Amino acid sequence: MISVASASRERRPPSDKAVPKAEQIYEMVRYAIIRLSMVPGSVISEKELCLQYGVSRTPVREALKRLSDEDLVDVFPHSGTYVSKISFEVAEEGYVIRRALEIESIRRAVQYVTDDDIARLDQLIREMRDILERDALHEYIEVDDAFHSAIAGISRYPRMWKFINLVKAHLDRMRQLSAPVPGHLAEVTEQHAAIVRALERRNADQAELAMKIHLEASFAVMSAMYEDGQYFRRKET
Repeated sequence: MISVASASRERRPPSDKAVPKAEQIYEMVRYAIIRLSMVPGSVISEKELCLQYGVSRTPVREALKRLSDEDLVDVFPHSGTYVSKISFEVAEEGYVIRRALEIESIRRAVQYVTDDDIARLDQLIREMRDILERDALHEYIEVDDAFHSAIAGISRYPRMWKFINLVKAHLDRMRQLSAPVPGHLAEVTEQHAAIVRALERRNADQAELAMKIHLEASFAVMSAMYEDGQYFRRKET
């Protein structure tokens, strides 16, 4: 059985008392699942969540229902609740949606990007390189997401990233699995740098190409994780 206490130490739930408990539980458990602190196939204890938050089962079940709707949790009546295994098909769908939207986003960003925006993106790349130097790979995905979210903001479609974030949960778990692949994140960092340089030149075609290369190469590495299989839902034959 997986303890959610370790996940809380990684990311504390929202401190605002106005945030409903069900929302807090949902956010914390979702984060732990995506970051693989709660590994695919592991048991989720409703009782432990109730004790941790000092709540009844109602908000816990509300949070788990939302996670089940996202296919991140499997609920089996009279049996138990489990972290779902990764669905390659759902991850691939998330990738296709993300790719289409980010290509649109990067082309729009070229129209609006400022020198201050370039400086901010370069700062994020420096943070990525620092993470690699420290070998703190578990921190990388946060900065990676900040980079792509910043581009969505520059494009003046900030809600686009919120939608992408919703559909890429299974993809994010594959991203986490692929992080230790030798040289992978170093290559990702250089791909990010190529995207920024194209933005700096205000060249939409180059920016689109750089984004395509980045997303397609990253997904190819992530797809190789499927061959391992232990954390993945296998297709029924």
